[in-house]
Amino acid sequence: MAARRKSARSIANPPAVPTAEPRGEFREHALTLPPSAAGLRFDQALARALPQYSRARLKAWIESGAVEVDGRPLRGKDRLLGGEQVHIRAQLPAQGELRAEAMPLAIVFEDPALLVIDKPPGLVVHPGAGNPQHTLQNALLAFDSRLALLPRAGLVHRLDKDTSGLLVIARTLEAHTALTAALAAREISREYLALCTGVMTGGGTVAEPIGRHRTMRTRMAVRADGREAITHYRIERRFRAHTLARVMLETGRTHQIRVHLAHLGFPVVGDPVYGGRRRIPAGASEQLVAALRGFPRQALHAARLGLTHPASGRQMHFEAPLPADMRALIGTLQRDRA
Repeated sequence: MAARRKSARSIANPPAVPTAEPRGEFREHALTLPPSAAGLRFDQALARALPQYSRARLKAWIESGAVEVDGRPLRGKDRLLGGEQVHIRAQLPAQGELRAEAMPLAIVFEDPALLVIDKPPGLVVHPGAGNPQHTLQNALLAFDSRLALLPRAGLVHRLDKDTSGLLVIARTLEAHTALTAALAAREISREYLALCTGVMTGGGTVAEPIGRHRTMRTRMAVRADGREAITHYRIERRFRAHTLARVMLETGRTHQIRVHLAHLGFPVVGDPVYGGRRRIPAGASEQLVAALRGFPRQALHAARLGLTHPASGRQMHFEAPLPADMRALIGTLQRDRA
């Protein structure tokens, strides 16, 4: 079903709330890995078995010796036979109090199990270095204080600060566990619209592994030793020197679309990290020159989202229209007739 957009909402005078993971909280898990884990790396199998934790957290627990497999520590890269007994005794890191902040939310869908929102460009998804507040996570805590009981206030996935579009948020632990597992199993479909520099001749698939850049640690790069990354794309519309592409994610690596499109030679317009110098087509009108030089972000929008509802089992599909800045830039490209 296609969901209708609801109006933006916010809450006045929100309270401070505790984080989803209390200070120094102790966690213990005992589980048996399934036979299907045979041949997998231990860290991969553990991530599948415990989708409520990030890979980074599980890696830290493995490396600290907090995880035992059949009574002994195991390295993340070690291969499994299947059926191993895993025991985890670990401490969650201490975290400070995260304050709820009233901000408008463009709610596309809402029910007791989940929210789907249309994130505007410029909004950071969750607090981090340099962004301790004024994030989507702060806004979610103001919208529903019960989200403080969930990891990352129920956020199942994320978008870069300057990428707009659809995000799903779980409102119960059961929904969060189910949706996180569905994302890991590639059962949540995500489609983006990307305005690219250059004219594509056809669609295709990029299956190039992505890892941290070897020298610039804030960037990602195509690397032979990186993690599997698969991006499908097709042409939505061609312009004289640009292409509007519809991009489908099969995996969800950091900056995946931006890295893969730049690797193809069609970087996302306005991308400050992977786009290089802004390219102005020869003979461009003054209006187009100004529009391209003045576009403030990467022209990337999460346009469609498909998932199985974690409570009802219904197949659900959501769409978010292009934001005003991308619509305006595309309109200028359409009028360019050099």
